[in-house]
Amino acid sequence: ARHSTWGFVATQAAQGKIQGMPYGNCLLVSDGPINNSTGIPFFYVTPKDKTVADLLKNPVASLTLPEMDGNFCRKNVIDPEDPRCTRLTLTGQMVTVPPEEVEFAKQAMFSRHPVIRKWPRNYEWFFLKMNIEHIWLQSWYGEVSTITVEE
Repeated sequence: ARHSTWGFVATQAAQGKIQGMPYGNCLLVSDGPINNSTGIPFFYVTPKDKTVADLLKNPVASLTLPEMDGNFCRKNVIDPEDPRCTRLTLTGQMVTVPPEEVEFAKQAMFSRHPVIRKWPRNYEWFFLKMNIEHIWLQSWYGEVSTITVEE
């Protein structure tokens, strides 16, 4: 999670013709400032994003983090979608970051994604984080390992 700068968030669609269906979107993510990785995914989002609108109605989501930001695939010139490149999938509840954690979330996101400081202010941006309940690591041709949250 420390090496990931983006991930694929899957939700249950809450609106329109696809209501109740799976829906996904790539979002920028950070688990803390570069020198203070926490393993807790933070997001800077707008309610205008369909994925976020879904989460506001049903906060259950999965987050898949590809290894492309890590070393193995890049060093070995392997396509990030190759099964030898690890994928970490976290599932849990997406919650609004409480006021006492907003400054940390801001440092986490802005230190890894400086461009978001320039995003339009009229989009009602706010911070979400995932309260992780389950962790799966896919590390080789369909092989999946369950990792406890405590680990």
